Amino acid sequence: MNSERKISTVDVTQFDPNVYLKSVDAQLETFESQERERLGIQQVETEHWLDKNPTEFTAEQRTNTTILHAGLTMAHDLFLQSAFRGMGYKVESMDVPDNKALQFGREFGNRGQCNPTYFTVGNLIKKLKQLEASGLTKKEIVEKYIFTTVGSCGPCRFGTYVTEYRKALRDSGFEGFRVLLVQQSAGIKQATGQELGLKIDTVFFLTMVKAVMVGDILNALGYRIRPYEIHPGQTQETIERAKQRIAKAFECNKGFYSALLKTRKELAAIPVDRTQVKPKVAIIGEFWAMTTEGDGNYKMQAFLEKEGAEVDIQLAIAWPLYLLWGAKYDTRERMRLKNVDAGGKSGSKFALENVNARKRMAMLYLGEKVIRTLFFLYSRLLGLKDYHLPDMDKIAEISHKYYDNNLRGGEGHMEVGKLIQNVMHQKATMTLSIKPFGCMPSSAVSDGVQSLITELHPNAIFLPIETSGDGAVNVYSRVQMQLFKAKQSAQKEVEDVLKKAGCTYEDFRIKVQTAKKFASGLYKSRHKGACTTTDLAYEVVS
Repeated sequence: MNSERKISTVDVTQFDPNVYLKSVDAQLETFESQERERLGIQQVETEHWLDKNPTEFTAEQRTNTTILHAGLTMAHDLFLQSAFRGMGYKVESMDVPDNKALQFGREFGNRGQCNPTYFTVGNLIKKLKQLEASGLTKKEIVEKYIFTTVGSCGPCRFGTYVTEYRKALRDSGFEGFRVLLVQQSAGIKQATGQELGLKIDTVFFLTMVKAVMVGDILNALGYRIRPYEIHPGQTQETIERAKQRIAKAFECNKGFYSALLKTRKELAAIPVDRTQVKPKVAIIGEFWAMTTEGDGNYKMQAFLEKEGAEVDIQLAIAWPLYLLWGAKYDTRERMRLKNVDAGGKSGSKFALENVNARKRMAMLYLGEKVIRTLFFLYSRLLGLKDYHLPDMDKIAEISHKYYDNNLRGGEGHMEVGKLIQNVMHQKATMTLSIKPFGCMPSSAVSDGVQSLITELHPNAIFLPIETSGDGAVNVYSRVQMQLFKAKQSAQKEVEDVLKKAGCTYEDFRIKVQTAKKFASGLYKSRHKGACTTTDLAYEVVS
């Protein structure tokens, strides 16, 4: 016997998923309550653990609180120290992280961290231990000192920096020590109604930019001049005097421009011989590993110079340019969404709901223009000629085919773009990528994508190395092998230029020696080849 079943239908146009989910939640709560009662389980309120994260630093604490900082080159750290002292802060820059700092980092840090984290976190613990050894109690150190560092988003150390510092500080006995994180995109956020100890305003950021730029330029000049100096050690002596002179100007808030001009005069007076053929080695890679001048990268810059190379460093001020490029790129992408872009549940700095996108883009372009203008001004004052900050749009364009511009871990697409530029435009004889052991973004680029680039450009001399705090002999050996090829390449490049012009090397040297301008430490021939002597040869014999 057949029976008919009546099937009810639902008007899906009237269906509200939120109401449905609330109904399900209510049923689950009722079921949980009934089961607890049946099983005799009492519900106990649990207070979950919360990291207190002490960060309070108020204006009234400025006079008796010393701000510790470190993380860039020695010149940068000195200038930042002096600049902020000139703004009324008590500031002390720490030493460049060394292997002793690495030991502290490994002892008190989490397992499996990257090399820069161990060095930088351990460097702070090392400093606090030194303060304690000088007679201060832990309580005095916690109350009278704070540490500032830079943070950002991302899966690497930047994303978990403060947590790593707090863990190491707690385990080393400095519970409650304050670490202030200056977010690269949002400044310092502190839950207090009082005036902040660090006054984050336009003057603060311009002072930082000014100190970083001058440090960049002075470093770049040192690496340009030092390999070709006739009197060994003269360049470094001049640089050290300049650092103290400029630092004093920062701290006293007077004589800044005269300090730069005097430095320019002294650098120009350094006699050089640029007929010495040296390969130019561009250092790229993870920001800290390629920037530090200590054990964190096996003192690679000094090693390369000792081995007869000219080092082409990446300037720290290029990082803000990369951040501005990312902000412009994201804003352009979001503009397609118009006013529906709320940035998700957590919001987004570049969400465009109820935002004037054109005004935002204008401000980003203005920020980049300010950086480039100031860099040009200080470069002229110090004598850094024919140096151009990277064109971030161009780097993004040439690298996008191999590494998507939306991948932002580590240096993002910049490392790929820099290698392509070094090869295609003969910006360097050899490219050395330095990254921490286990750095996923940089390893994916250097060991993965860059292998494709070197296949497409077989003339590229490229070497990726990983730093771990040990194994220096193995690293040096690998660098020396590639450097041997780079020396041969540089020598051949110069010989080809001279041969084409029908000029011998000795005639070339005589022509250079008879022209006084070529002996100046600040002289720079126009870019023509991968090494400095090639540029000079084109100018002299062509």
